[in-house]
Amino acid sequence: MDQKIKKIHAFKNDALGQDDAVSLAKRLKNKEISADEVIRASIDRARYVNPSLNAIASEFFELDLKQRKPLQKSLFSGVPTYIKDNLDLACYPTQHGSKAFKSDIKQKNSKITQQILDAGFIALGKSQLPEFGLNASTEFKDGSSTKNPWHLDYSCGASSGGSAALVAAGVVPIAHANDGGGSIRIPAANCGLVGLKPTRGRLKPNESSQFLPINLVSDGVLTRSVRDTAYFYAEMERIYHNPKLPKIGLLQAHSTQKLRIALVLNSIHGDTDTETQNAVIHTAKLLEAQGHHIEPFKLPIPESFVEDFSHYWGFLSFMLEKMGRPLFGSSFDPQQLDPLTQGLSALYKKNAHKTPLFLYRLKKIQQIYRNIFKRYDLILSPVLAHTSPKLGYLSPSLPFDTLFERLQNYVTYTPIQNIAGAPAIVLPMGMTTENPRPIGIQLSADLGQEALLISTAYQLEQLKPFKHLYHDEWL
Repeated sequence: MDQKIKKIHAFKNDALGQDDAVSLAKRLKNKEISADEVIRASIDRARYVNPSLNAIASEFFELDLKQRKPLQKSLFSGVPTYIKDNLDLACYPTQHGSKAFKSDIKQKNSKITQQILDAGFIALGKSQLPEFGLNASTEFKDGSSTKNPWHLDYSCGASSGGSAALVAAGVVPIAHANDGGGSIRIPAANCGLVGLKPTRGRLKPNESSQFLPINLVSDGVLTRSVRDTAYFYAEMERIYHNPKLPKIGLLQAHSTQKLRIALVLNSIHGDTDTETQNAVIHTAKLLEAQGHHIEPFKLPIPESFVEDFSHYWGFLSFMLEKMGRPLFGSSFDPQQLDPLTQGLSALYKKNAHKTPLFLYRLKKIQQIYRNIFKRYDLILSPVLAHTSPKLGYLSPSLPFDTLFERLQNYVTYTPIQNIAGAPAIVLPMGMTTENPRPIGIQLSADLGQEALLISTAYQLEQLKPFKHLYHDEWL
């Protein structure tokens, strides 16, 4: 670790090198390296950086060395990964980032975990998330946090913060993530990664959210390359395809199609900081130079959306508080929930009488959102209203009103796609000037149009290759 700039990574000249998952899988297939060598290298890297990052929720490395074997005929056979600690992984607890209960050891994998493992990945453990994924920073009420490997004083984002930190730091090339309000895209933006939130229903059903009034959650991965994201979804589609959605296929390069792109620089909730806007404007200029039509645009989303989504956020917290014992067992103690979860639940209780109205208005958002794509192919926007904050700025132990206002002013671009069920991808297209950290941009599309997002992402990656921590001298 560089003490002066507080940056840490694990890239070195071992079996993992600086490969992305696709390159690593090819080397494994060609027997240039063995799965055992790769797993040992990944474990060694985890042991080096995790004391600084606190990105791993649970691990049983000796079990993984002895018992976990990849599926030999799968694309990613032998590639190590981590599963976010809100999905079940056999032989591990599922703690959801909470101290309010003690999880039992799960006997089987969730449907999505199994789908990921069926692609040949070897899960080396569970990655950290804030309590029930409700915060936009992976911080805990006891003052601990998962740190950003680009600068350990800053937030790595959330809720898939542990996965993002592990991928950015080079412990694994790819890790599971999921997104209920920006939880793939926010940590991707903060940690300099590619994060695609797919269309609702693209992967197998998430058992914990499919029966909600509005299913916000989409599962996916965080990666360091567009190629890894593209190959991952092609492999997921081989294992399971939702017949209600168009196929993505295996995309290996960008298309020559000229797109109509709506440029959004401010959210419905307020202004965006200059550095973030500059990253988006720079991206727009790159795309325009390639012949795409860029047009300034104001999102036609009603201002009531912020309040309505906040009430639904509170509703989810209220349900967790009241249904904790049936969901998580007799050890569940609602008094041990962190102040953010309790505050959101209390917010909902004050507004419970508005439930039919806010659910009605939220369900109308999908059609409003889809109408945008009668005129445009994509929306280009920021991911967040400002660059990654210092740890503590979004601490769950802050007074609820202070934290809630900060969250509303920070997470302003990502929840719309969760309500609409639409796909969006985040790419690392900028860097802060002070304490250099990544700045992400977001491309959003109509339902089922992941292929368009991936194709455009390939083009941007080619035009401005992404900066990663391994670009430091590491050999």
